[in-house]
Amino acid sequence: MADVAEKRAARRGRGARTSARRTRDFTMLPALRRGLPLTEPMDMEQVERIDAASMHILENVGVVFRDEIALADWKAAGAKVEGETVYLDRGLVRELIKTIPETFTYHARNPANNLPFGKDHAIFVPMTGAPYLRDLDDVRRNPTLEDLANFHKLSHMLPALHSSAHHIVEPYDHPISQRHLRITYSSMKHSDKTFMGMTTSPKNAEDVMEMCAVLFGADFMEDHPVATGNCNGNSPLVWDETMLGAMRAFCRKNQPVLCSPFVLGGANTPASVAPSVAQLNAEVLSALAYTQVIRKGCPAIYGHYLSTVSMKSGAPMAGTPEISLMNMMIGQMARFYGVPWRSSTNLGGAKTLDAQAGYESATTLMALQMAGTNYMWHAAGWNEAGMHCSMAKFVVDAEQCAMAYRMAEGIRWDDFDEAVAAVADIGPGGHYLGHEHTLANFQRAFFMPDLFDNNAFEQWVAEGGIDTNIRALNHARDLLKAYEEPTLDAGVNEALLDYIARREREIPAADALNQEY
Repeated sequence: MADVAEKRAARRGRGARTSARRTRDFTMLPALRRGLPLTEPMDMEQVERIDAASMHILENVGVVFRDEIALADWKAAGAKVEGETVYLDRGLVRELIKTIPETFTYHARNPANNLPFGKDHAIFVPMTGAPYLRDLDDVRRNPTLEDLANFHKLSHMLPALHSSAHHIVEPYDHPISQRHLRITYSSMKHSDKTFMGMTTSPKNAEDVMEMCAVLFGADFMEDHPVATGNCNGNSPLVWDETMLGAMRAFCRKNQPVLCSPFVLGGANTPASVAPSVAQLNAEVLSALAYTQVIRKGCPAIYGHYLSTVSMKSGAPMAGTPEISLMNMMIGQMARFYGVPWRSSTNLGGAKTLDAQAGYESATTLMALQMAGTNYMWHAAGWNEAGMHCSMAKFVVDAEQCAMAYRMAEGIRWDDFDEAVAAVADIGPGGHYLGHEHTLANFQRAFFMPDLFDNNAFEQWVAEGGIDTNIRALNHARDLLKAYEEPTLDAGVNEALLDYIARREREIPAADALNQEY
């Protein structure tokens, strides 16, 4: 009889676990608060060596600012300006960057999705900018506005994603000159999480800020970060008019920007890890300092896009050991200056969701957890060096983010005494499947992925022998069928659409639809 009771308890335990896994919870995870020690490959002497080299570059090589307004701003701030080259004294740089807040809170239209950010707090943000997608039929093609909306819906539903980003894919069925309006509206409408704002031109960035003012209120934005802009530098050591104008649009409204050199290690940096970090650091510091020239105290994020290039072909690579080392070093530099930082995760160069995509993504994902990254961008969907966003990889990456989130939280001790007491209850030779502690804790005890198959080979064959790619596409379809739009205030929605309609009348739609670039 004891054996029968034990078997029944085990079945009840399995049944409870199966039922729980079938009940989907779309609630966003809170901002990740890391509980693991960070990996810091440099000692303080080496950190200071990178800092000194970067300051030497700023003082003696200089940084080109191809923008008349920025040059005038730097002159007024006391920097040495010769032509388009700005020479930055290290004392001036340090004085400026110390006013950047080390932490702040992102505010979403749903306050339940607000996010503490900086120091130990981190967020996962989907990829952006893909000119192609691999769709629900696994076909590589040009995206549409509907495809973009679907990615925003998935971003809203996947708990480990903290943002709906912006142009996850480029909607080719809308004129390029007006596209930023529809992209921003899609980010706002289909999710109530925080989002990113387009910085493809200064005027586009201003439009985004105006739409944010409609959604949140201009006065609210004065004290509350609501959207993130990204400003890419042209490595080596150049910032252009487009990015600087967009930076001003965000900073003047007190909204955070990612100051992001576009680094292809070995092509536009020295072919060596530490000197590449020294150059990148100088580029970032010049932009971070300029944000404080624009508006003292506005939030800004130490950023970069980081890849290495193949010395065989010149093609960008993902998941290489040098990228991981540089990310760990960059994390140390950002903490040295007391500013939050951004990197890119789950990057892949593969053309499909295959072993290459998995290995490369896992390498960057784990490296960023160990490096202590705050803003983990491109966290879902990135493949083919960013040329396409994959529906299948998007949902698999999001689940991997959830797994990394759990690891980075660290060890839980809150049930330690109860679990140790269970050892005495079970004794030698028993099992824990039906024990009270197991039934109370099985959902959180060990992460149980939905998209990876851990069944016996025979069961896998009996269920159709479905691989991860097909399983992920089926999951994405199911999610989109279950999507419920987070209600946007009717008056706000009407005001946003009115703004878009007015700006579309004002902006020439001369760009050809479905233009290749």
